[in-house]
Amino acid sequence: MKQLRHRAIRDLLAQRAIRTQQELAAALRERGFRATQATISRDVAELGLIKISREGTQAYALPPRLIEAETSGEDRLRKLLADLPIEIHESGLLLVMRTLPGSAHAIAAALDRARWPEVAGSIAGDDTLFVAFPDRGSLQRIRRRLLRLTEQPG
Repeated sequence: MKQLRHRAIRDLLAQRAIRTQQELAAALRERGFRATQATISRDVAELGLIKISREGTQAYALPPRLIEAETSGEDRLRKLLADLPIEIHESGLLLVMRTLPGSAHAIAAALDRARWPEVAGSIAGDDTLFVAFPDRGSLQRIRRRLLRLTEQPG
């Protein structure tokens, strides 16, 4: 749940100016998340949120290092998936991804660097990668996202 809440916070900060933790809590409630003041405070600290000038006021934002890590991880993943043949199968709450020998670790590293909150973790062998999810909805969202990335030119 924390990972999904962190993703929602990232999305909210990208969409609009949020000036206070109270505003953040209200915006999260609109999306169906219930969080105490202590939880919001921990989330702000864990995400390393900073205050920047936005729309004439001071508002929360993600630190540049986190934005860069997410972007570069997803860009790397997009390039790998466009260049490598890949098969994706479901097994319970796992996606099983098969690719060329020696390539699974690079895909897992890029996936980990993208820091998608729906992904609980990954394990890579030589040509096979297991990606674990907390629930079926997260698995389906990431499966669709990965399939879209395989279709896009790098």
